[in-house]
Amino acid sequence: MASKNRASLTHKVRYAARNPRRVPPYARRLARDAWLRMKTRDHVGYYRAVMRSDASRTPFGAVGTPSEKRWLALGELQFDYLVKHGLKPGDRMLEIGCGNLRAGRLFIDHLDAGNYYGIDISPDILFAAEDTLVRYDLQDKLPHLTPVRDLQLEFLPAAHFNVVHAHSVFSHSPLDVIDECFANIGRVLAPGGFFDFTFNRTEGKEHQVLREDFYYRTETLVTLAAKHKLDATFMEDWEANDHKQSKIRVTA
Repeated sequence: MASKNRASLTHKVRYAARNPRRVPPYARRLARDAWLRMKTRDHVGYYRAVMRSDASRTPFGAVGTPSEKRWLALGELQFDYLVKHGLKPGDRMLEIGCGNLRAGRLFIDHLDAGNYYGIDISPDILFAAEDTLVRYDLQDKLPHLTPVRDLQLEFLPAAHFNVVHAHSVFSHSPLDVIDECFANIGRVLAPGGFFDFTFNRTEGKEHQVLREDFYYRTETLVTLAAKHKLDATFMEDWEANDHKQSKIRVTA
């Protein structure tokens, strides 16, 4: 959980004073992001461009894990949590923002062939996901990997997925993108299915940094889910994990 407002001028000045070596990289990212926002029409297009830029350097960094060791650890964390909550080989799973299959490689291996469906707004990171499939010899599992323009999910079948998972997606999304997802997720959930997502939680003022990182109060997302007749539960047991984001589970 974020205890400070990273968007405030006071925080930025204090952080820069304590970490002077990080100021030039931040300035370069600020300039790059401003340029990308000028070239794109909406947030999804903007963040797709961010992912293209980041993935060109390293697919690990593009999904927020600068080292392979951390990439492996975060994938295992997500996988272990869902298995603990009953993920079975026969379940049909949709992963929103599957990235380069940080956790997806484990889900694919665990699930029956054809039962994993990963979507992402970034074609570039899905190219890296294909490399992950080859690296871990998962071709026979027949996973689906699909680039998407938005989160309307219109091309997916109704009442199909037992488990929908979105790790570190809403942490990079403004409320209108989250609202679009909530408006459509109930249609694709199978009876008794659930949708787990993580988010940057704050108990102070909601804010964003560089239009890349968004911080929300829990009640904001619970209320937004209720608008679409979804029940949202804050997952207390996730808080025991070594992860900065919090988790909410949604059911229809």
